[in-house]
Amino acid sequence: MQTNSRIPCIDALKAVACLFIVSHHLAFYGPMSDIARPLIPNLIDWLYQNGRLAVQVFFVTSGFLVAAKFAPDGVVLLRRPASVIKQRFLRLAIPVWFALIAAIVCAALVGSTLTHYEVPTLPTITQLLANIFLLQDLTHQEALSAGLWYVAIDFQLFTFTALLLWACGMATQRHAKLVVLAPLLVLSVCVFSLFIVNRYAAWDNTGLYFFGSYGAGILVYWASKRPAALMWLGLLVMMIIAAMLVDFRIRIVVAGSIMLLLGLASRYASIGTRPVGPILSYLGRISYSIFLIHYPLCLLVNAVFFIYFPQSASMNVLGMLTGVCVSVAGGALFFKYIENGLLIRSTGALPAASTAH
Repeated sequence: MQTNSRIPCIDALKAVACLFIVSHHLAFYGPMSDIARPLIPNLIDWLYQNGRLAVQVFFVTSGFLVAAKFAPDGVVLLRRPASVIKQRFLRLAIPVWFALIAAIVCAALVGSTLTHYEVPTLPTITQLLANIFLLQDLTHQEALSAGLWYVAIDFQLFTFTALLLWACGMATQRHAKLVVLAPLLVLSVCVFSLFIVNRYAAWDNTGLYFFGSYGAGILVYWASKRPAALMWLGLLVMMIIAAMLVDFRIRIVVAGSIMLLLGLASRYASIGTRPVGPILSYLGRISYSIFLIHYPLCLLVNAVFFIYFPQSASMNVLGMLTGVCVSVAGGALFFKYIENGLLIRSTGALPAASTAH
C-alpha cells in the first residue's frame, strides 16, 4: 500500500490501521488470545469487536488517492480503463498469490496442533481458483487467509470507480457542460451506499456496501481543492451525520473522521506536511505487505506458544506482542522481496512504486 508523499499523515494512518488489523486477528484467531484473556480481558474484547474498524482507513484513503490520480479537480484524466484495471489487479493479486502459498503451507504445518481453531484445511481446486482471482466471497468459497476479503472489495471498488470515471470523461468530451457528471454520480452512489446498502450485512461481500467510505475519500479530495473548501467539507460532514441519524454505525463514524482529517490535511499545509517520523512512514509504505503476510505468520506464533505455554496467560500476552513484531518483520521482508522486490519487478507487470494505495 504505497502512499502519497505529499500528505505524510496518510502513512501514519495506514501504519496505525495495519497494526490494529494484525492485533484484531490475533484476538480473533488462535489460542493465544483465549489463554491471555484473564490478564487483559477488556483489551482483547475490544480488539475482537472493534479492531476491524481500522479497515475503513484503507477504504477512505484509497478513494482519496484514486481521485488524486485519475480525476483531480473532478476532471477525469482516465482514458484506458481496461489497462489501469488490469494493472490494479496485478498490483493487488500478485502479492496475494505469494501470501496464499504462505498461508496454505503454514496452515498445513499447524493444523494438527491447533485442531480446535479456525485453521484452513487443504483447499479444493475451486476454492483455490476463487481465492486466486479474488472471487472467494462472491462465489461463497472459504477465504484461505484472513483479510483477503478486503483485497477483493478494494478491487471491486477500484474497477467500478475506474469505469464510472471513464464513462463520465467520455461524456464530458462530447458535452463540456457535463463536467459535473463525475462528482454528481460519485456523490449519488456514495449516498446510496451510506443510507441504504451499508445498513444491510447481506451486501458486505460487494464493493457497493463499502462505497460510502471509498466515495467519501474521493469526494473529500475534490472538496479540498475547491475555493470554498471548508463549506464543501462541512457539507460532507453533514452527509455523514445524516447517515448516522438514519442508522448509527461506528464504522461510518470512523470513515467520516478519516475523511475530515484527509480533507483538512489536503487543504492546510500545516496539517498535511507535518512529518510523522521515519517509523510510521515506513510502516505505512509496507502496510499492504504486513496485511497480507501477517496471518500465516500469526498461525506459526500461535502454534509455538500453544505448544510451549499452553496455560500461561502472561506468556501468551507476550506471544500476542511477538505476533505483532513477527508480522511487521515478515511484512518488511515481503515488501522488499515480493511486493516491491525483484520477484515482482521481473514480471514487468508492476511499477516499482504506486500511488494507488
